[in-house]
Amino acid sequence: MSVLPLVFTSGWASGINAYAVVLLLGLFGATGLTDEVPASLQRTDVLVVAGVLFLCEAVADKIPYVDSVWDSVHTVIRPAAGAVVGALLAGQSGSLPEIAAGALGGSTALASHLVKAGTRMAVNTSPEPFSNVVLSGAEDLGVAGIVTFAMFHPVAAAVVAAVLLAAGIALLVYLWSRIRRFWRRRAQRREEKRMGAVRGAPPH
Repeated sequence: MSVLPLVFTSGWASGINAYAVVLLLGLFGATGLTDEVPASLQRTDVLVVAGVLFLCEAVADKIPYVDSVWDSVHTVIRPAAGAVVGALLAGQSGSLPEIAAGALGGSTALASHLVKAGTRMAVNTSPEPFSNVVLSGAEDLGVAGIVTFAMFHPVAAAVVAAVLLAAGIALLVYLWSRIRRFWRRRAQRREEKRMGAVRGAPPH
């Protein structure tokens, strides 16, 4: 069977939480639940590092503005992880060229990462912090659920991931005007503070 649906789904999930994807796939392979996972993802050192980084992300992802900084840092990491995981899965199955799988996984991860980062910027315009916690928890559960589902029903999981990606892009387009207004207001307030400090400075 083609590994294409699993590559697409893992790419989508990597754009949201790459460490969770590596950890889950590695655990599924190590426990013998699937033979689709390459041995390199099942190594103990890989699982430990992925687990530690997943915990770091779980904390950072729930703090307003810290989550956006974290997303900025991971603009390269998440697509790269999606590409590597996709290439490894293709190499394990032999049903899809590794370069093609890497390109698919990386591009899908980049798309979902941009949706996540943009949505977080919109959420951060809200004055209360609880929306970050709720959204982050939903993302973690969504990634865990979709990756687990993909192990047993890869085609159906890929369809769900595609629908979620399309819905996320549509939501981001809808929220973009709100994001722009927020950053304009922040820049205006920063400029007002700077001008106020200049006017209040003693003459030389």
